[in-house]
Amino acid sequence: MEEKLVIRALAALAQEVRLRVFRALVVAGPEGMTPGTLGEQLGVAPTTLSFHLKELTQAGLLQQSRSGRNLIYRADYACMGDLLAYLTENCCAGAPCTAAPPSCTQC
Repeated sequence: MEEKLVIRALAALAQEVRLRVFRALVVAGPEGMTPGTLGEQLGVAPTTLSFHLKELTQAGLLQQSRSGRNLIYRADYACMGDLLAYLTENCCAGAPCTAAPPSCTQC
């Protein structure tokens, strides 16, 4: 994955509502969700949700399709996998990770 795409994806996820939207769509699986259902579940106004869905889609993290009159949004698992692979590419100096990492002190 190109560094430019990684930065765009991480920037899109570096916002509370977009992170919540992306995580909800990952949980929803390949069936995805309509914006109405997603907005109700997360308590996000339709216009606000529309803006965040556009940002995540432009970052390559979501896919959009139409089912009748409804738009369906899905997490793009290939992009998510590429992003995770990029972030962990040189983990443990290229050796398989066997030791549990220390706890995050920022969490």
